[in-house]
Amino acid sequence: MGAMKTGKQLSVLKGFTLIAVLTTALLMVNDMIGQPVLRAESSGYINAPASFTRLAEMVSPAVVNIRTVKTIKGGGPVFRHFQRDPGGPDSPFKDFFERFFGDEMQREFKQPSLGSGFIIDKEGYVVTNNHVIEGAEQIQVKLNDEREFEAEVVGRDSTTDIALLKIQSAQDLPVVKLGDSDLLKIGQWVAAIGSPFGLEHTVTAGIVSAKGRVIGSGPYDDFIQTDASINPGNSGGPLLNMQGEVVGINTAIVASGTGIGFAIPINLAKGVLAQLKSEGEVTRGWLGVAIQDLTEEMAEYYGIENKKGAFVADVFKGDPADIAGIEPRDIIVEVNGKKIESSRQLTAMIAGIGVGESATVKVLRGGKEKIFNVKMAKRDDERVASREPALQSTEEFGLQVSDLTPEISQRFNLADTSGVIVIGVEAGSKAAEADIRVGDIIKEVNHQAIEGLNEYQGILSQIQKGESVNMFIWRRNRGFLVVKLIK
Repeated sequence: MGAMKTGKQLSVLKGFTLIAVLTTALLMVNDMIGQPVLRAESSGYINAPASFTRLAEMVSPAVVNIRTVKTIKGGGPVFRHFQRDPGGPDSPFKDFFERFFGDEMQREFKQPSLGSGFIIDKEGYVVTNNHVIEGAEQIQVKLNDEREFEAEVVGRDSTTDIALLKIQSAQDLPVVKLGDSDLLKIGQWVAAIGSPFGLEHTVTAGIVSAKGRVIGSGPYDDFIQTDASINPGNSGGPLLNMQGEVVGINTAIVASGTGIGFAIPINLAKGVLAQLKSEGEVTRGWLGVAIQDLTEEMAEYYGIENKKGAFVADVFKGDPADIAGIEPRDIIVEVNGKKIESSRQLTAMIAGIGVGESATVKVLRGGKEKIFNVKMAKRDDERVASREPALQSTEEFGLQVSDLTPEISQRFNLADTSGVIVIGVEAGSKAAEADIRVGDIIKEVNHQAIEGLNEYQGILSQIQKGESVNMFIWRRNRGFLVVKLIK
């Protein structure tokens, strides 16, 4: 016969029993209402939400399947493959192929495609990707309740890949709530709803894998990366937080990857959608500068400890920054009181300022702060400055350099023609060891601006043997660099 339990032991057992009952009740309530609840294991790790049922039931009615039809000529890639004579232009079958496939090359074919979207208000406005509807002659929207509507394009923005549609004669439309993508944390649970491969209203789940991804799709790349399964057909559908709010627009995948998908943050999309709804197009502010991030060497060169800011590589003549007094090699550190962390952040911030509006821009110039009031305008790519210096060359550090000619300036798309261009690098020289390359443009030497070959030669002649030389250079497809040499 077992030993009797003490009153203290019974109290502890009752406590554990109460916790077990409460936990079971909580999970039962969760299964009834479908709200996600995290289960904590004894090891301390947290598993997936218990259920996505309620989230799917709540949001799916407002997620739509988008079908488009485009007209193409020549039958597309399949027909074009067969239209080629495999024997080449001199083949004896050339006439046969032209006669047999000649008519096919002139025919028009209807090409259907599928995508996803979501309804954002009772008036029938639908959000999707621009690439889903681009070039479409017919757009049909199908709801979860099987209702189908013709849709028209209200506006689209190819730069951010966002489009706004409107479905006609629709009543009692379900809508989604837009959330705050800035509140997303890496590792947070998210769900995607869409029509992958035409399989309507497919729900997938995962986590936020990363934020602020740049995938090379455009100047405003700021993607949410997720491992929630996204496939062709999901484009334009919503990425949802656990409250059922849209935090992103599913947009891109890595073709050879698994568990790697990208969504446009809904906070970026909100401003675009507002303009598309009111104006039918997106107008962005333009500062008129070419910018880049600060490298560690550049930050050291300019004495900036935190490496924060956007380096002004060039100022377009006659544009807002030039009119306000901003100069090349200024470092923009604030706009309207908000600190600038990177060139990409600056680009996005300027884009959000309306044309004609003024912005306060703080820069560092020679280690001192300067503030400019800049009135935003649209970009003008037609103004290009040029000059005609004499072509000369010299050698130092194993470098052969030349003045910038108008032809060279045009080739490199340079508005600022100051500096000298490297036209030769001797193998095994100090310049070669420092990785200076043909085509590099030397803009400064030891903080002294180089206007042309005369200034370059004059500055180098004043530097003694054994002293360090810091060259501030511009490299195509790379931007500005600082190279250190010893004379």
